Amino acid sequence: MPKAPSLKLIVTAGDPDGIGDEVVYKALLQAHSLRQVIFIVMTAPPQHPFIRMLRVRVLKKYLSRVYSSLDAALSDEDARVRLRFVENGAPPPLWVEQGARACLQKKSAALVTEPLSKTLIRDSGLQDIGHTEILARVCGVEKTGARMAFVGQKFNVVLATGHLPLKDVAVHTTEEALFTSLELADEFRTCLPSRMKNLPIALVALNPHAGDDNLIGQEEATVFRAALTRAVSSGVHVVGPLVPDAAFLPANWRRFSIYVCPYHDQGLIPFKAIHGHESGAHITLGLPVIRT
Repeated sequence: MPKAPSLKLIVTAGDPDGIGDEVVYKALLQAHSLRQVIFIVMTAPPQHPFIRMLRVRVLKKYLSRVYSSLDAALSDEDARVRLRFVENGAPPPLWVEQGARACLQKKSAALVTEPLSKTLIRDSGLQDIGHTEILARVCGVEKTGARMAFVGQKFNVVLATGHLPLKDVAVHTTEEALFTSLELADEFRTCLPSRMKNLPIALVALNPHAGDDNLIGQEEATVFRAALTRAVSSGVHVVGPLVPDAAFLPANWRRFSIYVCPYHDQGLIPFKAIHGHESGAHITLGLPVIRT
């Protein structure tokens, strides 16, 4: 029987002062049975004793090598080497750039990223505010836009805007931003489990009480209505705008496939409060590559 092809995954370990290395090594301990996968981990040599201990445990399960460049790790044809460390001294935000370009060139099946602090991105010389913005720039989708999406056991969330100060959210919550988010959410919906994929998308309002008939803001009656009209005309099964303070009540979780939220914390506070660290995954919609 012919041998199954190896699937290469690039993993960026993120901020060296963060939780990334711990998450990566613990995940690798659980993933060692995935024999068809080659893990290419972009990281720095571990300094903390606990991380060094985790790395030793991982190395007992894998045949591994250390490379000075991502290209060298990707081009090694020895499929037995299922764990490949890239340690080249580059700032961690640049690992994300390199990993995304490798995925664009079809050298890797997907990119898996660990957290980066915003200050580390800035100090590395990049002008981007976060992973999503780095990936959108590298992949050439800055104009059409990438969207943060979160997949959970209880419910799913897509954010219509990115890392913005709260005072700027209303300005960026445009008809186009909402419509694009609904289109991407609709495509995302088809990948969900069968119990969810046929449910409507919920568009969450921007203002308290969904504007309350224009008494607390007019966006719902203007921008949201226009985006909803376009989306429905395009075949998107969507309802809204939902009153934000009631949208995420448990009784609603089984009513909707995805919540589309106008801004970052509106979607992430309920998502993280419910899913915590036990479940949930972050993916980026709108990219020509897979990133989680």
